[in-house]
Amino acid sequence: MSEWWTYRPADFLMFAPRTYWRLFELHNSAWWPVPPLLVLAGLAWLVWMWWSLRAVPQRRQDALALRAGAVGLAAAWAFVAWSFLLQRYAPINWAASAFAGVFFAQALGLVALAAGAGLRVAPPLTRRGMALLLGLWALLGYPLLAPAFGRPWTQAEFFALAPDPTAIATLAFLLAVDAPGPARWLWRASWTLALAWCAVSAATLWTMGSAQGWVLLAAALASAAVVRPGPGR
Repeated sequence: MSEWWTYRPADFLMFAPRTYWRLFELHNSAWWPVPPLLVLAGLAWLVWMWWSLRAVPQRRQDALALRAGAVGLAAAWAFVAWSFLLQRYAPINWAASAFAGVFFAQALGLVALAAGAGLRVAPPLTRRGMALLLGLWALLGYPLLAPAFGRPWTQAEFFALAPDPTAIATLAFLLAVDAPGPARWLWRASWTLALAWCAVSAATLWTMGSAQGWVLLAAALASAAVVRPGPGR
């Protein structure tokens, strides 16, 4: 038996990279044409939010758009937990069942955030600008990584179907909103879980030898760079 120090992280990987990317191909095929419809739904919400902010901030329409966004993201995390993590990822990775539990917890937290009082648009313009960029990246940019890294289009990762773009979209949403008072801890918990998933997934991608992990980490760090929570917020 070889000495333990001769092992590399890739030696502990329970599946081949080809098998991992094949999961997304099977997933997209099973739910087609849902992937493009989900992208359109996300873009529609971005337009709705942008339109509501053109006039006086903090109107009733703003609150409705924010709550709808939180509920929609909650549904996305729950659906990814059930349809991808449990149904597809768990058979090749025993940790996926635990990941699914975290995703369900995130979904409940986002529902609670939507139901709570005080959800509002974040005041700093830099946060809203980064939120828009990350939101567009999660919806339109992330699926392009498949062909960019030499994989077929059929293996693209889509928001609300794949974990990574869903986490990035959630970071974008949380950048765009603020939840003062008692709801602040829900915001922090949702933020922490989304960042934690980005770290876990990036580590998995690096273990597989995929440079895509750096792309995911860059998105997470970009979102964290513009968050400056003040005292008591």
